[in-house]
Amino acid sequence: MKAAARGPRTTAREDLVRGIWQENPTLRQLLGLCPTLAVTNTVANSVAMGLATFVVLVGSSLLVSSLKRFIPNAVRLATFILIIATWVTIADMLLEAAVPEIHKALGAFVSLIVVNCIILARQEAFASRQPVGRSVLDAVGTGLGFIVALLLMGTLREVIGYGSLLGIPLFGPAYEPWVVMILPPGGFLTIGAILMGLAWVERRRAAKRQPAAPVARASVGRAA
Repeated sequence: MKAAARGPRTTAREDLVRGIWQENPTLRQLLGLCPTLAVTNTVANSVAMGLATFVVLVGSSLLVSSLKRFIPNAVRLATFILIIATWVTIADMLLEAAVPEIHKALGAFVSLIVVNCIILARQEAFASRQPVGRSVLDAVGTGLGFIVALLLMGTLREVIGYGSLLGIPLFGPAYEPWVVMILPPGGFLTIGAILMGLAWVERRRAAKRQPAAPVARASVGRAA
């Protein structure tokens, strides 16, 4: 019986790096937008959610890759969700013990990591098909990419919406905060601005890489 095709082979370094930027789950693939829009009104919330998701992603990939030979195909997805839910419970308890105020601010969104499509997608597309080491590297890269997206969102929204960074005032008492940036519409405005900026940068880079069109030469008629 032939082994199923596993797609193009990649190096361990590519497994780690691609999720950080080239295949960033939020900024490139537009996955995990629910927590990205909901909890990134401050940097502290963004860091806490990013680290919780990172722990769940890495732990789930480790277990799924280790146990993939023992998981029947008929209950594959159910098993993945059970493993993810176990790690979400661990991450939730760690957050509640370490930073109770931030845990309270995040509310139900920590528990909703169970249904974060980024995590289940990496288990199905990568961890269930690759060795443990490669699966962990892929999870680390994807988790770091998600943290980068959350930090970018959280920094912009806190600086503009509160006039502070990690609770430290930046502009003095004369600054009038943009309250809309810390409300749900601010999340949509911020992600839209970030995606527009990234698209502009990519188009500029593509234009620079494109070779200049050859200059047409006027044909010279020959004398009869």
